[in-house]
Amino acid sequence: MLRRIICVCLTTVLVLAACSALAAQPKPISTIPWEELPAAFDGQHHYLLLCIDQWKEGARPEGIAPPVNPENGQRRDYYGNTDGMVLLTLDTRSHRIMLTSFIRDALIAKPSSTADSQKIGRINYVYNDYGPDALCKVISEHIGVKIEKYILFNFSQIQEIISYLGGVDIDITSEEIAYLNRYRVPQHSVVSLDGKHDVYNSAACPAGVYHFSGHSAVLYMRIRKVGGGGDFMRTQRVRTVLSTLADKCRVMTWEQAQDLANNIMDNNNMTNMNLEEVMQAAEYAFGLKDCTIEELRIPPEGAAHSIDYANMAAQEVDWEVCRAAMADYLQNSFLVIDDDEDE
Repeated sequence: MLRRIICVCLTTVLVLAACSALAAQPKPISTIPWEELPAAFDGQHHYLLLCIDQWKEGARPEGIAPPVNPENGQRRDYYGNTDGMVLLTLDTRSHRIMLTSFIRDALIAKPSSTADSQKIGRINYVYNDYGPDALCKVISEHIGVKIEKYILFNFSQIQEIISYLGGVDIDITSEEIAYLNRYRVPQHSVVSLDGKHDVYNSAACPAGVYHFSGHSAVLYMRIRKVGGGGDFMRTQRVRTVLSTLADKCRVMTWEQAQDLANNIMDNNNMTNMNLEEVMQAAEYAFGLKDCTIEELRIPPEGAAHSIDYANMAAQEVDWEVCRAAMADYLQNSFLVIDDDEDE
């Protein structure tokens, strides 16, 4: 009798495990092949800004295979994952500046997919496994917009650029203050505008607007497990810092804008843009410095749900909805505001 009960229990466990594994399989992902992507709208210029989750890691070597653990053949996070992905669109015809952020755990069709076998993985792994050009292509084919130019940074380089611009002023919550208080970094600060409160010295600081050093701004952009929303809210924090920096650039002279472009060229891990192209982008941005910064998050509200896939937490995304939102966004002037509620 006991043996029979044990057999029934084991069978039940195996069935439940099989059902769980079956339920965790994402649906096939719809994409648009690179060669079928339409040309950019007249006057719109796209630049993919990427940041790896490393402070000092250098550029990924070109022409190498995806790194794996030699002992078990599993993929290896060796060159850093792009936890920060923002598409900057400068529209010189409609006079618009647009920031589109991508959540790091969205599931995509990997570059190694074929017509007969689609392989699915997280979007932030693509750079580490295949390189930045492959990531440009993946994002392009999923959102229906051809992106050819990119600049990739590590945390230290982002820190230097923010510091070069004098830091940023950000309105933060009590929960964010308590989180940042865990990272008491010498020579870096998060100080209230009246100078009376320093987040690194007291977690009891009141919510409000604080001035962030470059290093602290990077820590702020990394916040994910505070205030609900997870990675969705992290992308919002990234856009908050970038739009705040853009606001600071509104008062720049053309000479200062050129100096900033040179600073960016000195502080990046890798890019397929030369100095002339970066200066051209700076000229576009300078001509649009009075524009309101418009924002979109991919996926938009309601176009993704959580899934456990291949032993990792991820978001299964409706990319057809994303492409429709992206097309509407690029063709129409409107602001997309994130829902602060937990996803």
